[in-house]
Amino acid sequence: MVSKTAVSKTVDQEVRETPKDEQAYLRLVERLSKASVEKHWEPYIDIEWDDPVMKIDLSDPRWEVPAIDSLGGHPWYKAQSQEVRSGIGLYRFANAAKVGVQFENLLNRGLYTYAFKLPNGSAEFRYAYHEAIEEGHHGMMFQELVNRTGFDIPGLPAILRLTAQFVPMLGRFFPELFFFFVLGGEDPIDYVQRRMLAEDENIHPLAERIMRIHVAEEARHLSFARSYLRRRLPQIGFIRKRILRVAIPMILGQMSRIMLAPSRAMVRHFNIPSEVMDEAYRHNPRARAEVKASLAKVRNLAVELGLVDGFTKQIWKAYRIWDEPAQAAA
Repeated sequence: MVSKTAVSKTVDQEVRETPKDEQAYLRLVERLSKASVEKHWEPYIDIEWDDPVMKIDLSDPRWEVPAIDSLGGHPWYKAQSQEVRSGIGLYRFANAAKVGVQFENLLNRGLYTYAFKLPNGSAEFRYAYHEAIEEGHHGMMFQELVNRTGFDIPGLPAILRLTAQFVPMLGRFFPELFFFFVLGGEDPIDYVQRRMLAEDENIHPLAERIMRIHVAEEARHLSFARSYLRRRLPQIGFIRKRILRVAIPMILGQMSRIMLAPSRAMVRHFNIPSEVMDEAYRHNPRARAEVKASLAKVRNLAVELGLVDGFTKQIWKAYRIWDEPAQAAA
């Protein structure tokens, strides 16, 4: 059995196989459940929060905005003091964590709602509970980080905190849309964290520990969501597929910006000029390309499952998240 406290420098990858039939799908779900038993972490056991090396200090340059973030190279950001640069980077990281807390809360409630209707003997029931436990640990892990920053971070905008309360109901009444919502929240942050772990050689050890735990367990969660959708989509009717075609780009367009763009609260806290935000994010081709890249897996899945047509492709383009699938572009 793999030690729970060891977090490999080689980040776990998703299961890439596509189950050919029901039995292959069930074997995959059982394998993911087994992996959750053999390789998992707990935030108050496996993170040394009070170790001096984990201390959060705004004079520490390891909290600066990472290279993957367009703001890091902007002249305005570079002109700020070390404490301000580190503060912005820490706030960015902690805001993503706070949004993660709120997202995991919705996801957990949706998973429990989904599992409520499953029959006795269901392999999906066991896996859903494994995932819910891990997402609960992630929520505690993220909130502990937020608490230790000293920032009072709201996370999601107030209107979204209100409207998002309807998401868990999808787990029972429209699970296919619910699992696309899961991918819309998890894929962008998974993309960013993997990029940071692979390319940033100067990550604060607390941030690195949190990200490695998160991406290792999310590899299973993302594998399940994609496998579930590949199995379920051929079985649903025309109306549900039509709703998915329209809803998916709208969900992904909103979720990717929430996960990847700086919050208004951060902009106000550090008095970041509007023109800086325009140049770093809103009108920056590189920033838009990163958003598209973060959605590549779920966008390709939607294409694979026949959920993009001539009309709905225009919705993807309106949100600036469309890119031709790799095999089509080749």
